[in-house]
Amino acid sequence: MKNTPHFAQLFLRLALGIGFILPVMDRFGWLGAPGSPTVGWGSWAIFLDYTNSLMPYLSRPLANIMGIIATAGELVFGILMIIGYKIKPAAIGSFLLTLAFALSMLIFANYRAPFNYSVFVVSASSLVLATLPGYKWSIDGR
Repeated sequence: MKNTPHFAQLFLRLALGIGFILPVMDRFGWLGAPGSPTVGWGSWAIFLDYTNSLMPYLSRPLANIMGIIATAGELVFGILMIIGYKIKPAAIGSFLLTLAFALSMLIFANYRAPFNYSVFVVSASSLVLATLPGYKWSIDGR
């Protein structure tokens, strides 16, 4: 039982990290073509269309830039969590990014979307990770 909290934070880090990396891979079509059974977007263009639907208050070029920033953030946060480096800032960044995403989904998609895709849960999980006192099995823990 002594290692349970350490295992829990490692599991949380890996789950969040992989959970950020896979959608990025999906956006670039690396997990399959659009319309394939396990693919959400399958192409960058389809992802940008979705991004624009969540930010109707921005011009398309500006919403596209936000999509690039979000994707870069997810990639960086995912890698940092998986390797266990700069976990606290990565967790805070992922909390803010996913909270913004969840609120946009809530307002501009439909009220169930962020709950169906557990975006609030991911956001809260990132916040919990950011508040942990240490990260034993990580580069930060050395």
